[in-house]
Amino acid sequence: MSAETPIADHAAAHSAEPAFRQHHFVNAEQQFSTSKLGMWLLLATEILMFGGLFVGYGLMQSLYPEAWVAGHHHLDRIMGAVNTVFLLVSSYTMVMAVHSASTNNKSKTLWNLFLTLGFAGGFLVVKYFEYAHKFHDGLLPGRLFSYQGGGPPQQAMFFGFYFAMTGLHGFHVLVGMGLIIWIMIRAKSGEFSSAYYTPVDLVGLYWHLVDLIWIYLFPLLYLVS
Repeated sequence: MSAETPIADHAAAHSAEPAFRQHHFVNAEQQFSTSKLGMWLLLATEILMFGGLFVGYGLMQSLYPEAWVAGHHHLDRIMGAVNTVFLLVSSYTMVMAVHSASTNNKSKTLWNLFLTLGFAGGFLVVKYFEYAHKFHDGLLPGRLFSYQGGGPPQQAMFFGFYFAMTGLHGFHVLVGMGLIIWIMIRAKSGEFSSAYYTPVDLVGLYWHLVDLIWIYLFPLLYLVS
């Protein structure tokens, strides 16, 4: 009997663990803190990647200020401002989604995730019209630059940075939308509660970074002068 007791105690303790805890974590708290640390490390690498582009942009702007001013006049500040509002509001709805998930409010979690997804989609629609205008006018990077309206030839370099930074950011928006859809599906099946909402929290952190990067891109590209 004494040999069987530890086995029985272990089985009872194992069965008492929540279903969402992965086997390689000691407990749910360790799983949550480790997951959040992993996300912060990922976000740090994203900041380093965009940071390199920001530094390159600043260096080239200091060398060709006239080209940068001429290039930014082809950007639509109103569209940029609208997209800024979209992402700022989407950050709020994402915060509310995390809060709703942490308070066992399934319907509000889904509603706020849906709103976040809608604002993200609106951002991409506006960006599509911006890109379409640039393609029509030949305001493209490098050798693809065919604009006939004059101005410093280094404008092609400006639009190289414009498409690189906004395109990479747009890709991150698409990834974020995919993640939001993923947690919406899981939320609909009732996986999240006050005891476990880590995926919603982590996707929220990712989405806030996407918004933060745009907060830097908007003045950097649209408000040069």
